[in-house]
Amino acid sequence: MDQNSLPPIQTTARDDAVLKALVGFVRAEALQPGERLPTERILAERLKVSRNTVREALTRWEGLGLVERRQGSGTYLKAAVSPDMLHMPLTLAGGNDFTSLMHTLEIRRALEAEAAALCAERASPADIAEIKRKLDIMEQAFRTRDGMSSEEDWEFHQAIYRVSGNPLFEQIIAAMHELFHRFWEHPLGVRDFGHASFPYHRTIYECIAARDPQGARAEALKLIATVEDDLKRGAAKLKLSSQT
Repeated sequence: MDQNSLPPIQTTARDDAVLKALVGFVRAEALQPGERLPTERILAERLKVSRNTVREALTRWEGLGLVERRQGSGTYLKAAVSPDMLHMPLTLAGGNDFTSLMHTLEIRRALEAEAAALCAERASPADIAEIKRKLDIMEQAFRTRDGMSSEEDWEFHQAIYRVSGNPLFEQIIAAMHELFHRFWEHPLGVRDFGHASFPYHRTIYECIAARDPQGARAEALKLIATVEDDLKRGAAKLKLSSQT
């Protein structure tokens, strides 16, 4: 990789300029999804900006699902980029309040169902095998860790988003992932939060493997319905505790 192919930036609009320069670098180097970007230090040196500016630009890409930061390994490209791509800001209310979580879940309901249906239509045999591998890992984690399998669960769903053939599914849902991940650690007092959704991961996979898009959509909706029920249970517990 020729680090010198990344030109220094001569502009005050540093954030957008860094993003555009990174796009140009990725395309010039023909980097493909799954390949590693240069370190923040190297990028900062070539762009003549601070490492913090580079870090903020990469954080924006991470929020859009374009890169993945791996602890101790580096930053990896997750999706193809182009000079004319549009950045769609997505603002979510923080905290674990019921209304914010329900707003997120309503969007997930539509996206999860359609992604599962498209996956059933478009998955290759290799794709189906990979989804099955992620499912087996998730099920093993669920059974051995008393239902604590949120990361493995996320990996299973990500595999479906990727196979759907539309990168927007993964990018949009990734932007909402942090809110739900934080909630999973403190699920409104619902100790078995998400447990009811467990069997639907396998039924979704079975529909995908059977090339049944309508079935995959229906099973995804059932899964989201169990999460909604858990949210409502948690909200009811909080309301009851506040009244006592």
